[in-house]
Amino acid sequence: MTTVSQAPGVEPDGARLLARLAALADIGRTGSGACCRLALTDDDRRGRDLVVGWMRELGLQVSIDPIGNVFGLRPGRRADLAPVMTGSHIDTVRTGGAYDGNYGVLAGLEVVAALNDAGVSTERPLVVAFFTNEEGARFAPDMLGSLVYAGGLALDEALATRAIDGAVLGEELARIGYAGSAPLGGIRPAAFVELHVEQGPVLDLEGITIGAVESLQGISWQQVDIVGQSNHAGTTPMRMRHDAGYAAAAVAHFVRALTREMGGDQVGTVGKVDLTPNLINVIAARASLTVDLRNTDEALLQRAETRLAAFLDELAATEGVSISTQRLARFEPVRFDPGIAARIAAQAEALGYTHRRMSSGAGHDAQMLARICPTAMIFVPSVGGISHNPAEHTQPADLVAGLRVLFATLLQLANEGA
Repeated sequence: MTTVSQAPGVEPDGARLLARLAALADIGRTGSGACCRLALTDDDRRGRDLVVGWMRELGLQVSIDPIGNVFGLRPGRRADLAPVMTGSHIDTVRTGGAYDGNYGVLAGLEVVAALNDAGVSTERPLVVAFFTNEEGARFAPDMLGSLVYAGGLALDEALATRAIDGAVLGEELARIGYAGSAPLGGIRPAAFVELHVEQGPVLDLEGITIGAVESLQGISWQQVDIVGQSNHAGTTPMRMRHDAGYAAAAVAHFVRALTREMGGDQVGTVGKVDLTPNLINVIAARASLTVDLRNTDEALLQRAETRLAAFLDELAATEGVSISTQRLARFEPVRFDPGIAARIAAQAEALGYTHRRMSSGAGHDAQMLARICPTAMIFVPSVGGISHNPAEHTQPADLVAGLRVLFATLLQLANEGA
């Protein structure tokens, strides 16, 4: 095999990437057109089997760790050098699209396929990875697999996690055949680059093709449980009510008002609300809801959390209800490696693509990898900024552009410092 420097003009095959994306999207397809492959379900297993099969067809050395993270390694000319890693996740939310996570994994496979086709070797090994339960839609927290891999969550604690449907993570891993035996964290990359659709509107609105992502928002997830008193909706005077449903609505209103007051990069969402007994003519006795707060500044994120806590205390006293909270996930903002972000921007420039530096508003596995190695991300536009939705779409030309930038960036990283 020849080295990259002796093989100019090697190009990844965009059509092959698009075909793989379409094939993976068909697994877990719902009647509404969504992709539903919640982590460690049967459809997740089918998706994993498909991707692992492609890895083996490409000659990658496949290993699976005890949390179910999957790694496909392509040897380099120097086995003594740490590999360059790329990848993302293939689990989805219940109403997912075709690109979120999948794009980064399958683009990594296309990088390998192009190198194989051209008979090109790299100095460092290359690894394509996909991580377990990135979405957090079935098991909390999100980015669970990469968090365990990076040493931020104990394996035993992760394996004991219960899903929203009551299943135990470790048992589900074993059931679908992905409780691996490879040493946890046994592959330590020299660098990690994650390619992803933006999942936001910035690139699409500005007409820019490539985002060189240099930072990522901090995330605070909490569950808020409210206990009031069930009573008759018609006979109970308003002044005598202890209405958990009203209290839940007040929390949602406060979160929106807080984001408007703080402005800047502060965002907040109440994404899930459950009422008991959930009847039209009965005052709710209990409410359970989730609050998602995010900011690129840790001090401001802490301020938002403090303001929410004070409001909950005031609300409990005013409405005569009991309010408790449970932290579901908490990650500080991340600053990615400026050198890799600069490389991404330079490769986009060299390939003739418009580009900009930017921050990510969503959580990604890259934020966990940044704990252990130099890391950055590449974004391509999401049409209309839509994601976590069956309508999620990125133009094929933009998908190919991101693939080409990833290809060039990985090759540069895999052949320098050897």
